[in-house]
Amino acid sequence: MSDTDKRLYQIALTQIMGVGDITARNLLRVFGDEEEIFKANRKTLLTKTGLSAKIVDEILNPDVFKRAEEELNFIEKNNISTFFISDDNYPHRLRECSDAPVLLYYKGNTGLNAEKIISIVGTRQATNYGNSFCENLFQELSSALPDALIVSGLAYGIDIQAHRSALKNNFPTVGVLAHGLDIVYPSVHRQTAMEMIGNGGLLTEFPSRTEPDRHNFVRRNRIVAGMADTVIVVESDVKGGSLITAEIANSYCKDVFAVPGRMTDRYSKGCNKLIASHKADLFLSVDYFLEQMSWDSQSTKKKKAPRQQELFVVLSAEEQVVIDKLTANDSLHIDQLSRELNIPAYTLFSTLLEMEMKGLIRNTPGNLYTLA
Repeated sequence: MSDTDKRLYQIALTQIMGVGDITARNLLRVFGDEEEIFKANRKTLLTKTGLSAKIVDEILNPDVFKRAEEELNFIEKNNISTFFISDDNYPHRLRECSDAPVLLYYKGNTGLNAEKIISIVGTRQATNYGNSFCENLFQELSSALPDALIVSGLAYGIDIQAHRSALKNNFPTVGVLAHGLDIVYPSVHRQTAMEMIGNGGLLTEFPSRTEPDRHNFVRRNRIVAGMADTVIVVESDVKGGSLITAEIANSYCKDVFAVPGRMTDRYSKGCNKLIASHKADLFLSVDYFLEQMSWDSQSTKKKKAPRQQELFVVLSAEEQVVIDKLTANDSLHIDQLSRELNIPAYTLFSTLLEMEMKGLIRNTPGNLYTLA
């Protein structure tokens, strides 16, 4: 099958009415390949998937491929890349999230699997305090983490300030969109978006002709959280999309930081609440942030003495593979453990938690795991 035919089937999988990302991933597990899903007859689909007759009829609807062909023509005409969930260049941190998009559309020149990825989120009503924080943050990070990838949502306020400050300090930056790549929203950010394509890119799960409807922004937030190592909330009211992103990041076992502010400032109340409820670490300084993420020079140079496993500890098969992997490494991030052991992060997390309770391993800052 040619690459074009393969992409057609991949796009078609996302065009089925009533089939979301989790159902699509289940279909891929059952049939093993996107093409095989569409080659199956109605009886096979009903028997093997347990889906309703209505959904099966939608899979077999010829309009699915009509819509997919139109989208394929659009992305080929505009030199847009697609990342399918099984592709090597799909954001591997995001892939470990149970509700990760099956297909992503991308216009840019930067890979999405940088060694260190930071997502910046915040209110659309950014104040001078929040804007200054973004400018100072990237100035200080430019020497410590020059190769970091910066992710945000291209929205008004903190998002656009983060992108512009990142570009100013030569960081590649990716904007995750809540619509298709045929438009830029808000349109006043078009110039910045074009600059980002030259040093970063624009990423979305939505096909062309998708409007920036309100519910799409909530869906967009899980990508912002899932593809990063850490999320920094700069400013937020007590309610808003930034707090939703922080909640999602916590559910994905990501590190979350919040910038504190005066208790009388409206757009610091959400950040202060995150810190007070232990849903975010206090962003005390850049040095503190790097130390907590184990990204400081001392952490990278640190050498740990060999450990001897306690005798007569009875381990399950899952625990043993974790012990073996950590024995061969000083420390590993949960995402790296998940990839190397081929175990989804949300499944692996329960095993790691039990091992912590047994005193076998430790969870250190930055979601790094080491032998205890």
